[in-house]
Amino acid sequence: MENLTYNSLTLQLEGLRVNKTNKYPVFFFLLSAYVFILTANVGILILIWTERSLQQPMYLLFCNLSVNDVMGNSLLVPRVLADILVPPSERLIHYYECVMQAFTTHMFGTNAHTVLMIMAFDRYVAICNPLHYASIMTNRMVIRLTVSAWGVAFVLVAVLLGLTIRLNRCRTLITNPYCDNASLFKLSCENVFINNIYGLTFTVVLFSSSIGSIVVTYSKITAACLTSKSKSLNRKALKTCSTHLCLYLIMLVSGLIIITLHRFPQYAEYRKISAILFNVVPGSLNPVIYGLQSQEIHKCLSNMFHLKRVMPSF
Repeated sequence: MENLTYNSLTLQLEGLRVNKTNKYPVFFFLLSAYVFILTANVGILILIWTERSLQQPMYLLFCNLSVNDVMGNSLLVPRVLADILVPPSERLIHYYECVMQAFTTHMFGTNAHTVLMIMAFDRYVAICNPLHYASIMTNRMVIRLTVSAWGVAFVLVAVLLGLTIRLNRCRTLITNPYCDNASLFKLSCENVFINNIYGLTFTVVLFSSSIGSIVVTYSKITAACLTSKSKSLNRKALKTCSTHLCLYLIMLVSGLIIITLHRFPQYAEYRKISAILFNVVPGSLNPVIYGLQSQEIHKCLSNMFHLKRVMPSF
């Protein structure tokens, strides 16, 4: 008969299966990616905060994405890095830390959708209603959109985790490199039908709302560009919308890969790697893509480096 440990506060993370040959390359790759994520995103935040020319709704809304990337990776990657260096038997985590990590993980993924949805609304107003943009996208509206994006994500994830922590646990092994909702409710020997139903509803509602809002806003933006004879408007739309759409597709594809691999247990290791890359890849690419496409950010960075070069040294 299987030995069951009920409601243990000490859990074991299965983690990545890395041997001595690839342990340090994987470690240094993730460490380098994490340092880059922190440097690039915090740098973007400081630049937008200090440069008045960048304190526009488009960039202020993008700050939400940078904060989300820093938050999501800071509570995930350091723990994964530490676990790579220790044997599997020593990869232990407290239950409450595991719940917090799961909450942060799902907040990261949900926020990515909600933030990109409000950014799509901003682009829609800027291109389809340029004359009323300033009166619509006020500071108050930016705050409302930001609170809505984070608030909706918080409520959805809080209910998701609330349904899980009510369950009694009879297992202690987390078959994942980090804690998430599915890993937590799989520790229970109780009926998890409600968890599965809410989890499926959560996913369907989030993806439907996200994809639907992107399709609607970009359809209207495309229609506005086709009927407009302004080359400058079309050029602006192409530049800003291609950046936003690229960020959205990276996040969407990364999430769909994980969801797909969950259906194939034989690819468990690929799922673990994909789960880590879901945080690392968007967090690394978001500031690069947005920074490369933005003339204003280019201009500010060029001015800063130019000033450093011409300043006399004493």
